[in-house]
Amino acid sequence: MSFLAATVMMLLLISTTGCNARNSHSVGTGTTESPGAAIFVSKNAPVMVSVLVNPDQLPALQRDAELSKLKTSLLANTDIDYQQDIQPWLGKEVTLAVSTLDIDRNSENGRQPGYLMALAIQQPEKSREFVELFFSKRALAGATLTVEQYKGVKLIYDTQEEKSPEEQHSNSSSSNSIAGAVVGDRFVLFANHPKVLREAINNVQAAELNLTSSIQYQQASKQLPTGALALTFLNLPTVAEWQGLKLTSQTYDSQMLSLVSNPKGLLAETTLIAKEDLTSSAQLSKPVGALQYIPSSAALAVAGTNLSSLSNSNLAQLWFQVTAAISGSQEDVISRLAKPLGDWQKSTGINWKEDIFSWVHGEYAIGLLPREQTTPEWIFVAEKSETTPRGIARLDEIASSNGLSLNSINLDTQKITAWTELTTTKTALKDRQSFTIQAKVDGVHTTVGNYEIFTNSIETMDEVLKNMENSLINNRNFQDSIAAIPQPNEGYVYLDWTKSQPILESEFPILKLLKVVGKPFFHNLRSLTVSSYGSERRLLKGGIFFTTE
Repeated sequence: MSFLAATVMMLLLISTTGCNARNSHSVGTGTTESPGAAIFVSKNAPVMVSVLVNPDQLPALQRDAELSKLKTSLLANTDIDYQQDIQPWLGKEVTLAVSTLDIDRNSENGRQPGYLMALAIQQPEKSREFVELFFSKRALAGATLTVEQYKGVKLIYDTQEEKSPEEQHSNSSSSNSIAGAVVGDRFVLFANHPKVLREAINNVQAAELNLTSSIQYQQASKQLPTGALALTFLNLPTVAEWQGLKLTSQTYDSQMLSLVSNPKGLLAETTLIAKEDLTSSAQLSKPVGALQYIPSSAALAVAGTNLSSLSNSNLAQLWFQVTAAISGSQEDVISRLAKPLGDWQKSTGINWKEDIFSWVHGEYAIGLLPREQTTPEWIFVAEKSETTPRGIARLDEIASSNGLSLNSINLDTQKITAWTELTTTKTALKDRQSFTIQAKVDGVHTTVGNYEIFTNSIETMDEVLKNMENSLINNRNFQDSIAAIPQPNEGYVYLDWTKSQPILESEFPILKLLKVVGKPFFHNLRSLTVSSYGSERRLLKGGIFFTTE
């Protein structure tokens, strides 16, 4: 049985269910209770994934035949029929965990992670019959079984499981070995080694060893939203060790991610437990007005307030956490996605953080517009304040000192300032040279109402001014997304998946693989919105809202 494959499959399928919720009549109601199987999992375990509803309560999975894929994954290489053998007794929880990074804790003979699966029971007698049937079929297939009583629990496992990890690594047949047990009337357990089951039972009897005794887990569990369909709890330092990552900083100890169905899509809510106190950020109780100047055609939009503190904000921390997990990189992902902003910074000599962000204390919005066969174009909008005139004068001064000309021109009835690079070209005539002056526009800005708008071209500025009724803030999909984000919040990072997909895949190649693995999810994905909407002293809370076609 492939526990890792099953875990990935479960997460993708639950995501698909949530995102398809608006197209189905009902979805499992979820819960506000943390997984009961957490008592079997060590508080030092790298990861635990739990589905908190019975799979048969997820009609979207049934409709799209995704449930059959889940059954196939979990029952691979067995002769078990889900409907006949499991459905009658399966309760409202399925939990999988990487219980330990190395079963025998001896790195000299290589690592063999311990995997644990816990299935909730609603009919105890039938569950016991299933376990007996399961191992009887393994015996008929040639496995040699051992039955052991351990602290009042009957364990059944392949005798070869007692070989050393080094011997198991050299014997390919051991990859399909398994150990199982029924614990009371609550759970059926499976693992890839009897040591994993013994430790799971120890964790129940010595409560200080299991996950429920973890202070971080207790803190995160208190934030579990109503109606959670599934959750994942991550011990971040251990996950980094497991994946061989060397993090430059370890701001957070642990993370809980929960999935909640929404009529418009799926909210993946995350709670991060920090090592030290977090910096509080300004909160918004209504949509950012600056978004009225970002066209609905934008592939990427970032909006909030007080740009001077953006890099240290909870929203930036959450975005960094999300994209670092996708890309496996510790780089500044915003700059990677918005490369045109960085290119403009080099050409003009204007530093975004020092020369612009520093004086924007009100609302702001940044938009990236996709262009076929060309580099995406950008828009930056800042709410005016008493520091704005001085800030703009400083920008004009920097542009001028870098050889750009400042020109005040009319765009229809709107007066705009253009930063241009003037060059000459000559044409040979019969008796003399003819010179033509050409102007390359490196940026334009103008004042509209209480906002200053910057773009990288006159054409983009024209699109902004002529399409305000078709702005992002009036876009129905965007409205649905921000309506699902709790208020107050720190603002948003919004991605239109279809329009930004080429940019994202060029920066994060792993997305191409995820699209193959999670085809039902990515095929229908329309947009995602990241927001931070609450923090305590050492707790960062935020979410990612997914919408689908």
